[in-house]
Amino acid sequence: MEKPVPIIGLAGYSGSGKTTFLEKLIIELKSRGYKIGVIKHTHHNVEFDQPGRDTWRHARAGADFVGLAAPGGLSVFKKTAGDPEPETLISMAGNLDLIIIEGYKTGKWPKIEVFYSLGNAERFTVPEEDLLSVVTDAPPITPVPHFGLDDAAGVADFIEGTVLRKD
Repeated sequence: MEKPVPIIGLAGYSGSGKTTFLEKLIIELKSRGYKIGVIKHTHHNVEFDQPGRDTWRHARAGADFVGLAAPGGLSVFKKTAGDPEPETLISMAGNLDLIIIEGYKTGKWPKIEVFYSLGNAERFTVPEEDLLSVVTDAPPITPVPHFGLDDAAGVADFIEGTVLRKD
């Protein structure tokens, strides 16, 4: 039986530095040889593909599923009733070493909270039982490990030691 792919979340308010930090973390983990998946959740409607392109036109015409295949990758647009659950995307992810979810803040998986004190007046508080660590420019605010906003290598070491450890 295939072992499930470990999942961690990145939690924080808009403007907290999640995306910037996640880019650094992906680069660091990829440099260590890991296959990384990212799931981004938004509450905003998004356009599929580039306006005017064939697949964009197909989606706009009402197609319920549009797949775009090209050398080196694929892209899929599928209409859903309501807001898709993260498990829908997780099941499509395939053979990965780690999935990092940005968004779905209330999901029940371990989370790394990102907090940029100059960017936000308040922290997004992750429940203690879900909190793995905090990435921040502020002094330590919880008993979990803390890392600086530029310390992707330290967070990658931490993820390797806690989430990706080989059993």
